[in-house]
Amino acid sequence: MKEHGFGFVTLIPPKLTAPFSVRRTLHCLTVRRNVRQFHSRKGFLITLVSQQSPECTYLKIGGIETVTVPEINNLTGTLVLPGSKSLSNRVLLLSALAKGTTLVENLLESEDVSYMLEALKLLGVKVEYESKEKKARIEGCGGPFPASTGELFLGNAGTAMRPLTAALCLGDGEFVLDGVKRMRERPIADLVQGLQQLGAQVTCSDTGCPPVHIKAKGLRGGKTIVSGKMSSQFLSSLLMAAPYSKNDVVIEIQDELISVPYVSMTIELMRRFGVTVGNEDYRVFRIAGNQCYSSPGSYFVEGDASSASYFLAGGAITGGPITVEGCGSDSIQGDIRFVHVLEKMGATVSWTPHSITVSRGKGKVLEGIDEDCIDIPDAAMTLAVVALFAEGHTALRNIYSWRVKETDRLAAMSKELMKLGAAVMEGQDYIVIYPPGGGKIRKNVTVSTYNDHRMAMSLSLAACGGCPITIEDPKCTWKTFPSYFEELTRLIR
Repeated sequence: MKEHGFGFVTLIPPKLTAPFSVRRTLHCLTVRRNVRQFHSRKGFLITLVSQQSPECTYLKIGGIETVTVPEINNLTGTLVLPGSKSLSNRVLLLSALAKGTTLVENLLESEDVSYMLEALKLLGVKVEYESKEKKARIEGCGGPFPASTGELFLGNAGTAMRPLTAALCLGDGEFVLDGVKRMRERPIADLVQGLQQLGAQVTCSDTGCPPVHIKAKGLRGGKTIVSGKMSSQFLSSLLMAAPYSKNDVVIEIQDELISVPYVSMTIELMRRFGVTVGNEDYRVFRIAGNQCYSSPGSYFVEGDASSASYFLAGGAITGGPITVEGCGSDSIQGDIRFVHVLEKMGATVSWTPHSITVSRGKGKVLEGIDEDCIDIPDAAMTLAVVALFAEGHTALRNIYSWRVKETDRLAAMSKELMKLGAAVMEGQDYIVIYPPGGGKIRKNVTVSTYNDHRMAMSLSLAACGGCPITIEDPKCTWKTFPSYFEELTRLIR
């Protein structure tokens, strides 16, 4: 079968009467790429669908889809990045709340953005979306959404669930926000409590997770105290809704604020839509009430810095050079700081306002580091795999938020790195990685992704270790980067 650009091999077994070799059968498939359909010696009917990228093998065996990334001797070339997920969904929401019409260009085409677009349509926002052109025209409401009722299914999209929870408290009506099983395990109580302090009638489940129930009567405003150690999205959601409160809003952070650059990005976007935020050293935030966002007319979404991390890391591991276009020294995204960590490890980096190039000279090696990753939790996933190729151990700290992402990333990453031959020490909010003995990645490994796009993309870099790597559930990358494996294999040399 073939789905959305991915080719898969389907194995249809006969009545099994004797042992058979799956590995031998699969080897046959990789050799005979031009064969559409044939029978194996053991009676399997094998259908091979041609691939967009001949270097990458997609299979489906017993209901489990996999992709095998070939050995990467060098990753080199130029990649034009897809739009940033975090920017795309924030800009869509601000455009919907603003006065005027906004043309959003270079919009990321992914599951998370699709959930936001569909939610806005259900809430009465006029949206014209052109997928091929990667742009959307949003006719702003100039205030709360028109809809007075709605049940929104948001999958596992935290960048839709959290901001919409706050925005739906601004108007009048009853709403339910829900998602997949994992979303029902991801905390939202801190945001709910913060909104309640501002006068919202909003509740979540007894576990502190979605579904969220809202009986909206507008936000009174005033002071709210929230935690910043679980997710900066709670603060960003409160900030984006605050201008529509009836009175001024003061938000106080009661503990440590993680992912500060993401908050800075939110504040900068609000400024571009005409609203300023008083920021007292990221401890107290002040927003005037009774305001309305004004459309900037158009907004071009810069390339996704988190997505850039996989390719730039590949350039550092293999030597490169690799160039990403779409974000650079002018970026407002926090994950751009990942590049500075690569530089500390021994990579060579060059910048332009809208591009980054990473390489590693001959004779130079990557060195293990001890890094506080509180500001780059997503890109830190990539660092965990880079650590496999560094001399000495690598410690990544202040990453508790990994535990409440698409999966428990600390537990999942620890398990998969050990499969690849690393020794791993996992703490409550840190991970220490000791590279495989002799620097050799274990061969013939299949890694699990836990339906987590960042697990899949970061672990694909294990193919830089001298052998192919097989990854389960490659379609989980559709959450943020549907064409990831095609782009990766295009740059393999």
